[in-house]
Amino acid sequence: MTALKTAWDFFQNEVPGMGWLNRLISEILNVCGLDTTGRTGGSVQFFIYDTIKIMVLLVALILMISYIQSYFPPERTKKILGRFHGIWANMISALLGTVTPFCSCSSIPLFIGFTSAGLSTGVTFSFLISSPMVDLGSLVLLMSIFGWKVTVLYVILGLVIAVLGGIIIEKLRLESQLEEYISSGHAIDLPQEELRFKDRMNYAWEQALATAGKVAPYVLAGVGIGAVIHNWIPEDFIVKALGDNNPAGVVLATLAGVPMYADIFGTIPIAEALLAKGALLGVVLSFMMGVTTLSVPSMIMLRKAVKPKLLGIFIVICTAGIIITGYFFNAVQYLIIY
Repeated sequence: MTALKTAWDFFQNEVPGMGWLNRLISEILNVCGLDTTGRTGGSVQFFIYDTIKIMVLLVALILMISYIQSYFPPERTKKILGRFHGIWANMISALLGTVTPFCSCSSIPLFIGFTSAGLSTGVTFSFLISSPMVDLGSLVLLMSIFGWKVTVLYVILGLVIAVLGGIIIEKLRLESQLEEYISSGHAIDLPQEELRFKDRMNYAWEQALATAGKVAPYVLAGVGIGAVIHNWIPEDFIVKALGDNNPAGVVLATLAGVPMYADIFGTIPIAEALLAKGALLGVVLSFMMGVTTLSVPSMIMLRKAVKPKLLGIFIVICTAGIIITGYFFNAVQYLIIY
């Protein structure tokens, strides 16, 4: 058992975590005369290492997920969801959300299409919550930083929020809160050609390159902020603001993420730096969920499809779910990490 754990830790640190790359960059910078144990050298090392690691994993993961996604065009997804009812429909919708685009702004058009096609409001909201909060592409990156236990719990709780959120919205019967052009719209079923392997790979490469280009500025910004936090902000300050001594840390982190706009790839380096400085796990994950699910640009886009009452209920449900999740992770942090 010990040997298996050692092998797993080695895999996690050296393959998704790319520890070898971090050591290589450190050696190169030291040879160039930059002390990586100092603030400036440490910041440069953090920036180069995290940027390369995230972008390499990003392209590889999007390539894989986009290939899977080629089997689930909107028309097929709509047909799959239409076969299920009740909580099963919400569960399938949340699961399908994990293989869709990587941020809420890109999942909102799909949400509009599914709603116009006649799927229930609750089912489509389960999809909308799950899509940015929990996606397959983020799992490897999450595991490289937080470990498999945290990653599995993060995914499970994210899906629970999506399913329960959709059920609550369904029970409240808020169809009248959809904008008229959505509720009266009708999607047109178009025949889908059977794609060959080459076609799917071409699609996957196009998606990988396009998404990487869009995400790169947010990754660079996130890594830059992470480098500053990691090497320039005193540990005592982070612990005081976001550690055990501040019971409101989860709430503050969730609200702090709302004005930002990034996908999970852009928030991971910030989360990594905060965790290394002593921020509680639940605080860090709440921040990530807040950014990816409740960002202001996403809410502005969603407002074009739903009326203020439904938008407000959506925000309250997601915020409550994120905060509860954060406090749960704070409570079990030492059991699942140490």
